[in-house]
Amino acid sequence: MGKQEFIGELGALQEEALKAFLDAKDEAALEAARVRFLGAKGLLPGISKKMGALDKDARPEAGRALNEAKGRLASALNDRLAELKGAALKRDAIDVTLPGRPVPLGSRHLIARTSAEICAIFARMGLSITEGPEVESDWYNFEALNFPPDHPSRDMQQSLFVGDGLLLRTHTSCVQIRVMESQPPPVWIVVPGKTYRRDDDLTHSPMFNQIEGLVVDKGITMADLKGVLQRFVDEYFAEGTKIRLRPSFFPFTEPSAEVDIGCVSCGGKGCRLCKGTGWLEVLGCGMVNPALYHNVGYDPSEVSGFAFGMGVDRMAMLKYKLDAIGRFYSGDARFLRQFP
Repeated sequence: MGKQEFIGELGALQEEALKAFLDAKDEAALEAARVRFLGAKGLLPGISKKMGALDKDARPEAGRALNEAKGRLASALNDRLAELKGAALKRDAIDVTLPGRPVPLGSRHLIARTSAEICAIFARMGLSITEGPEVESDWYNFEALNFPPDHPSRDMQQSLFVGDGLLLRTHTSCVQIRVMESQPPPVWIVVPGKTYRRDDDLTHSPMFNQIEGLVVDKGITMADLKGVLQRFVDEYFAEGTKIRLRPSFFPFTEPSAEVDIGCVSCGGKGCRLCKGTGWLEVLGCGMVNPALYHNVGYDPSEVSGFAFGMGVDRMAMLKYKLDAIGRFYSGDARFLRQFP
């Protein structure tokens, strides 16, 4: 091979390589072109091996041409790589002039909101919000609240025992005992919290939320109890909602009553929700049984009081006209979004 033939072949290869570099649309294509022309087994190293066939006098000029070609191709390769990286950065860059993408805001769960709403109503009446442990002893959960030893609630089939005389509390009434043990009267408290029972169907859950209220002071009567509950019903449901108290029994109150409200669906005319009666049961209440005062060291001749308790889940179901308690705990975002 002559010198001119070598330099001509080198020039043609150089132009082909430059065109391949410029035509590369991305870094992967450019790398493929580099390997083809400049790689260890590429076309340019292949030409350099042909220098051995040149005359001794022609080799210096051919070598200079080869080195210039290598330098030019390396420079062109780096320039094209910088262009491709710059274009990629430009594509991925954030346009600060564009409006921001909206981020959906979360909200409190419907049960938590209902509990807070109920507590706020009673707080406006002067009751303090108090909480207590969810794992309780038999004393606080049953005995101090005047539950007899053979009461069905003490059975394993009704309550969730965890051993050593401890159980998951079946109501938040046990906090009433703890508060009365820790302070002298007067006591004006409302107690929200989770409670646990062996119960599971469309309207009951093994874990549910409850709110208890307790007022112990001088001269408290059943009329005060009804007035407080009427005020609560007016604020939570609607002004003028009727209530009625029906005789009932609870170990820790005497007398005891169940509280009904005029049906929130039919306005008392009778419908499927109220089973045609025009009334809906919402909570239980009564005057504090004097036996409890003896358990906490209060003098029943000096004070009197009332207590009431309601299920937050049921109150939410009634207010928002829901048919199954399981909807609250399904985690279905579509359901929860209905109550922003």
